[in-house]
Amino acid sequence: QLQLVESGGGLVQPGGSLRLSCAVSGVTLDYIAIGWFRQAPGKEREGVSSISSSGSTLYYADSVKGRFTISRDNAKNTVYLQMNSLKPEDTAVYYCAARRNIATMTPHGYDYWGQGTQVTVSS
Repeated sequence: QLQLVESGGGLVQPGGSLRLSCAVSGVTLDYIAIGWFRQAPGKEREGVSSISSSGSTLYYADSVKGRFTISRDNAKNTVYLQMNSLKPEDTAVYYCAARRNIATMTPHGYDYWGQGTQVTVSS
């Protein structure tokens, strides 16, 4: 059974950084694409970034380009989201999700989800 566990969220001041981790168990990451999504109160879940199983294809939402970086360490079965220059509008619950091979930015394309980690950007 594939399971995902997010960690690394917290409270940070504007301009600060956080690194989220998505630990995957129950399957090797070699054939798994991972997406990061977020959902703020009263808003729909949106794609933040995604990475293909090979790591060769990366996607970023326009709102995070140049600030966030997605990466994967298949040896550790973990995918990371480095978030720099954080803004108050980045405040949300962040989820990682898994699907086979191909990365997308659409939540509906993912079969497995973590429980989420809260990111709050506030002074």
